[in-house]
Amino acid sequence: MSTRTQALQSTLYSSIGIYTEYLLGMVTAILIARRLGPGHYGIYSALVWFAAMGIVMANSGVTTGVIKFIAELRGRHDEGQIVPFLDYMRRVQRWHLLLVLAGGALLLALLARHALTFELGIVEGAMLAVAVGLRAPYMFNIAIAKGFEAFDATAVVAMIAAPTNLALVALAFALHASLEWFLLIYMLSSVVFYLASGGRARRLLRDLPAVQSLDDALLVRVRRHLRIVSPTVIIGFFIGSGVEILFLNQLATAAAAGYFKVAYQLANSIILLVPGVFSAVLLPMMAKALSQGAQVGGVRFVAATRYLTLLAAPVVAFCTCFAGPAIGLLFGHAYAAAAPAFALFVMTTAISTIAQGASSFLVSADRQHLILMLMIVFGIMKIALDITLIAAYGFNGAIVAVLVVTVLNALAYMAIAMRVAVVSMEWARLLGILLAALTAAAASAPLLLAGLPHLPTLLAGVVVVAAVYLPMTLLARCWSRDDIAQLQGLHRRILRGRPRVLGWLLDHASRHAAAGAP
Repeated sequence: MSTRTQALQSTLYSSIGIYTEYLLGMVTAILIARRLGPGHYGIYSALVWFAAMGIVMANSGVTTGVIKFIAELRGRHDEGQIVPFLDYMRRVQRWHLLLVLAGGALLLALLARHALTFELGIVEGAMLAVAVGLRAPYMFNIAIAKGFEAFDATAVVAMIAAPTNLALVALAFALHASLEWFLLIYMLSSVVFYLASGGRARRLLRDLPAVQSLDDALLVRVRRHLRIVSPTVIIGFFIGSGVEILFLNQLATAAAAGYFKVAYQLANSIILLVPGVFSAVLLPMMAKALSQGAQVGGVRFVAATRYLTLLAAPVVAFCTCFAGPAIGLLFGHAYAAAAPAFALFVMTTAISTIAQGASSFLVSADRQHLILMLMIVFGIMKIALDITLIAAYGFNGAIVAVLVVTVLNALAYMAIAMRVAVVSMEWARLLGILLAALTAAAASAPLLLAGLPHLPTLLAGVVVVAAVYLPMTLLARCWSRDDIAQLQGLHRRILRGRPRVLGWLLDHASRHAAAGAP
């Protein structure tokens, strides 16, 4: 199987898992937000953020290390080291988890008494602790599957757990449940995710050979990875997790936190459902490429960046134009204030996703120390801007803080990765992609003046953006010859060669395209 075909197959399975988990997760979030309203939803979001922070701290450096080193060991045909390696990483995770639960209990007890603007009881705290204790090993199991590039396993887990979670939330919604019941469902869904992922991970490891002990040289690299990546992941979570929800609860209002959560989560979900399905397979793919040589890794990094940009640009164009109808349709009039933030967050999330090719390259190239330095700088900047701007401007201050830090962080990653890889981006193609997206946005904007209901407006917008963007990118030679060959195959198999004008356009673009990366 060729590298391109394997990447596309991995992307397909990853897409199934991501679409199932995040699409249903988005529906789940909509139901909870509509039931609780902006104020209580802001409080619920803060509590779930605490749990997510605990999961990240328990897995800090562990899950990325599992993906990276399993892929690397497989790439050099040293599968015998995988079992002792995973035994070591599980012990590390358990110690992390023990410290997180103990520290979290102490911290929440102190905050509940002196700092939190909302009530947090023992029962709620216990439910969050159980959720952390189950979701951390769930993420470990998913990392094993990703390291083996077994994205079919991640898809199966998502197709079991996500619908179960949605069904429970839908039942609670119908029964007009309170905030506490939704926290209980969050805990129960953690049980499902843990059990479903554990079975798939055991199947992957069942027939592996095993040596008695971990290779000393590998152990040194693993420990170095954990020392550097653990703080990097934690600081990175602060940068990209929507920590503004906490500051808005404390320095502004719970309703502002609810608006922020709606806009931020919807933007992240939409971007993850489009270019994110490819970015999810980048780390194992990049680690494997670099094991074949630095030049191969550099070429793959450039190609991945262009491909992510191709996927992200039309999403940004569409959401920028139709943010108002999208928020109105999904969340209702009560969340109308979130629409401008949603439009901006889609852009910042897309920029961050495009830079994931750079971050995956740097992690795979063992440049974690550079990533740590960046994370420290931008983590300090993020907290400083959040506190300053939210205290002064509330919700608008949070939007500006996210915009500034995300864009600067992504640009820094790209610049450093290009220098390390000694490559240059395909600037002409990237500019062509940007112009195509702007043209598609301009062509679809008049639909907002038609006075149609939200759903017809959004559907018409999708049609116009797609009808303008794809031909523009083909004419501007934004796709490589290999990319176009894949599109031609999809056009023949799925659309049976219709419409013919698209086939002609693909043929024309193929004749004038340059060869792409493998």
